[in-house]
Amino acid sequence: MNAPMLMVLASLLFSLMGVCVKLASTQFGTGEIVMYRGLVGAVVMAVLVRARRQSLRTAVPGMHLWRGIVGVSALCLWFYAISGLPLATAMTLNYMSPIWMAMFLIGGSVLLGGARVDARLVATVLAGFVGVAAILRPSIDRDQLWFGVVGLFSGMLSALAYLQITALGRAGEPETRVVFYFSCAGTLAGLALTLLQGGPSGGHDLRGLLLVLAVGVFATAAQLAMTRAFSIGRPLVNASLQYLGIAFSFAWGVLLFDDPVHPLALLGMAMVVGSGIVATRLRHAGAAPRRGASDTLPPDLES
Repeated sequence: MNAPMLMVLASLLFSLMGVCVKLASTQFGTGEIVMYRGLVGAVVMAVLVRARRQSLRTAVPGMHLWRGIVGVSALCLWFYAISGLPLATAMTLNYMSPIWMAMFLIGGSVLLGGARVDARLVATVLAGFVGVAAILRPSIDRDQLWFGVVGLFSGMLSALAYLQITALGRAGEPETRVVFYFSCAGTLAGLALTLLQGGPSGGHDLRGLLLVLAVGVFATAAQLAMTRAFSIGRPLVNASLQYLGIAFSFAWGVLLFDDPVHPLALLGMAMVVGSGIVATRLRHAGAAPRRGASDTLPPDLES
C-alpha cells in the first residue's frame, strides 16, 4: 500500500478510535480508557519489536519519561474532551498542533530576538484561532465550554509531544521503541488516574470490554499505518492527508451521535485545517536546509 492510502487508512482508524472512546466514556472514566488503550499498544509494540529482533533498551530514558508525561497528558485531555463534545469538534481541537507549533516558533523568535518573525506564520496562527472561535460558538452549549477549553489545551500539549518525538528521532530512537514506552506511560498514568477516581467502574460487561479493546487496536493500527506512511512518503502530503480524520469524525458524529451541523462550525473546521496545512508547509520550508530523517516522524504518534 502506498503512502497516501496508508494516511487515509490511518485517518479513518483514528476517527474510529474516537467513536469508540466516545461510546466507552458512558461506561468508563477517562483514566480507564487511557489505561486500556496503553496496555493494548504496549503488548502489540512489544510483539512487533520482538518480531523485528529490535531492543527495548534505551540510552535516553529521561527523554522517554518527559515525552510520556506530556503525551499522556495530551491524550487524557483529548479523551476527556471527546466525552463531552461533538466528535468532529474534539478532533479538530486536538489537530491544532501545527498551529500551536507555529505559535511556539513565533514566541521563540520574539523572546530570543533572533530571526525576523514570518508574517505568514502570524497570519496562519490568527486564522487558526478565528477558526476555533467559529467552531466553538455554534457547536457547543454553554455547559460544554469547559470541554472545549480542555480540547484546546490537548492540542497544545500534542504540539509539545511532537517536538519531543522529533528529538527522540534525532537521538536515534526507532519509532517502535518510542511508541512502546509511550504506551507503557499511558498504562501507568491511566491506572493511577483510575485509582484516584475511586477504582475501576462497573462497565466491565462484554460491550464495554470490546469498546476499550477496540480503542487500543484502532489506535495502534493507526499509529503503525501513519508511521509507515511517513517513512516512505512525502511528509507534507502526509501531514495534509491526516486532516481527513476530521472529515471522517464529522461523518461519524452526524450518523451515530446526531451531532448538529452548523455552517459556521464547518467554516471554522475548514479554517483550522487550512491553517494547519499552511503552518506545516511553512515550518518544513524553514527547516529544509537542516532537515533529517527524524523530521519525517508523524506528528500524531501520541494519539
